[in-house]
Amino acid sequence: MPHLFGPDFIGIQAEDLEAARTFYTEVVGLKVAANGPPGAVVFDTKPIPFAVRTPLVDLGNKDELGRGIALWFGCDDADALHDRLVARGTPIVFAPKDGPFGRYFAFRDPFGYTITPHTIAQP
Repeated sequence: MPHLFGPDFIGIQAEDLEAARTFYTEVVGLKVAANGPPGAVVFDTKPIPFAVRTPLVDLGNKDELGRGIALWFGCDDADALHDRLVARGTPIVFAPKDGPFGRYFAFRDPFGYTITPHTIAQP
């Protein structure tokens, strides 16, 4: 029987790709992958690639983007990343706290998506 393996790629849509590139590289600290298709910024994230692409649909109400979907990113130090984002004026949805997967918090990116970083052990 055919079946899904699990998440293989994560992409969000934003109207301003340069603003997305700037936010996710300079504020969050991701690195842009060497090869990305036109109309998208692909980041060098592991084990699952993450990208921001131009919208395929009318995004409508920006306050509702991603509602009901959890986007969690592993990081080396959730508390330090939180402090960096606060210093850069990034809206924080909730402050760092302990959870089942370690320290975590959530922020809202400039496009309306909520992202949840959590501290993970480095491989």
